[in-house]
Amino acid sequence: MGLEDDLRIEGYHVSSATDGLKGFSMAKDQSFDLIILDIMLPKMNGFEVCKQLRQTGITTPILILTAKSQEVDKVLGLEIGADDYVTKPFSPRELIARVNAIIRRMKQTQQTIELYHFGDVDIDFKKYEAKKSGQPVNMTSLEFTLLHFLIKNKDQVVSRDSILDNVWGNSVYVYPRTIDTHIANLRKKIEDDPENPKFIIGVRSIGYKFKSDHT
Repeated sequence: MGLEDDLRIEGYHVSSATDGLKGFSMAKDQSFDLIILDIMLPKMNGFEVCKQLRQTGITTPILILTAKSQEVDKVLGLEIGADDYVTKPFSPRELIARVNAIIRRMKQTQQTIELYHFGDVDIDFKKYEAKKSGQPVNMTSLEFTLLHFLIKNKDQVVSRDSILDNVWGNSVYVYPRTIDTHIANLRKKIEDDPENPKFIIGVRSIGYKFKSDHT
């Protein structure tokens, strides 16, 4: 109840579930701005809930809470569609900072570029919808935000620090490896050949660049 109380004090409306199955059902059938998902849940663990939500096309941001400190567990969470993670134990202040950052970047994404086309990809940032060759592409809200930032700065190299500040926010700490994991996931979804990307180009020791195909 402590976590729910902290969020309510910040002005958020909170709904909760006591196990993974109930949480999955709620997240699938109701509309939320953010899902906070504990990995250690009965009946269906948080990894499976996250994975199945993404497979059903739910793009709601997911923040995972995990007691596991191993890097592989964090990377797994990001690879199956989580937007961010917080490792236990954490302070209420840290969690609230993460929540505020996620909500803020969603609003920023919706307020600028709405529609964008490149290659055979069409993006609607307002509706959080993506299509490649006319087929729907399941992308997380953070992937939309990350792509939005790269496109907004197309044909310019943006540093990892700049990506961290503008996508995650400078009020939270994120491992640089997290950026690379999200970039890799994004490439798999929008590039014809993710190993040899045409649009999201890595610039060694600096960051990334979105290469526009517009003339």
